Amino acid sequence: MIESWVIDDGSGLPVSPEVVVERLRARIDGGQRETWLSSSCGRLVAFVTNTERAAVSLLDEEGDAGEHAVDPGADGSSEGFVLSNGQHDEYADEDTVPLEEALRIIECIVSEGSWPVDARWVVDR
Repeated sequence: MIESWVIDDGSGLPVSPEVVVERLRARIDGGQRETWLSSSCGRLVAFVTNTERAAVSLLDEEGDAGEHAVDPGADGSSEGFVLSNGQHDEYADEDTVPLEEALRIIECIVSEGSWPVDARWVVDR
């Protein structure tokens, strides 16, 4: 079975690798900094950004601690990660990646079903 992905925005329409980045950029431009994607296999991608950096997590199912993208050696922390419930978070920069890298990671997950081979991530399970 081929895994398909949808952005959890209520539309229920599958999102292709060719348009997922465009759709995420549109959501960011519209002020939506948190996005969840669900796969037909039950997996989830969590994405939250402050427009410069992003936290990206891949979960096997709801409730899974999953795995998240990292930027080893990055110093400091960044604020401005606004969740859909209005909560404002701050994350260590080593636990987030630059926005362009986050978008590349999500495009690869939607396309290939896994992290890019050159991406860095840690398992949180």
